[in-house]
Amino acid sequence: MSIRSMFEAVVGELELKKRWRQLKARKQQLPENHRKAHDAVERYLMYSAGIADGAIVTAMAEDLLELFEQAAADGTPVSAIVGDNPVEFAEEFARNYSEGAWIKKERARLNEAIQTITNEQSNEEDES
Repeated sequence: MSIRSMFEAVVGELELKKRWRQLKARKQQLPENHRKAHDAVERYLMYSAGIADGAIVTAMAEDLLELFEQAAADGTPVSAIVGDNPVEFAEEFARNYSEGAWIKKERARLNEAIQTITNEQSNEEDES
């Protein structure tokens, strides 16, 4: 790893941490019910979405906070944000960020492994 790439990795991580701290500070400005609902949805997303990319997690958190901030500013009740099924709401919300999900990487890894094996078997059959 070059010095430049190490520097970019550190600076990138620091920028994400800065954005994350700003999000947490903004969240404290939400009305209590919106903040509690946001916390509950965010917690569910962090456990269920399976996103391994810090930038995507941060983007998802920013979008979720903006949704709750706008709803609070408009006087929209929590029930109107998440609907009758909060789990369905959270899972639908998370689908917008699936490119960062660890399972996507694992699916690609599995497909590549099987393709390699298939190619090797095909080559062995051709040689015999």
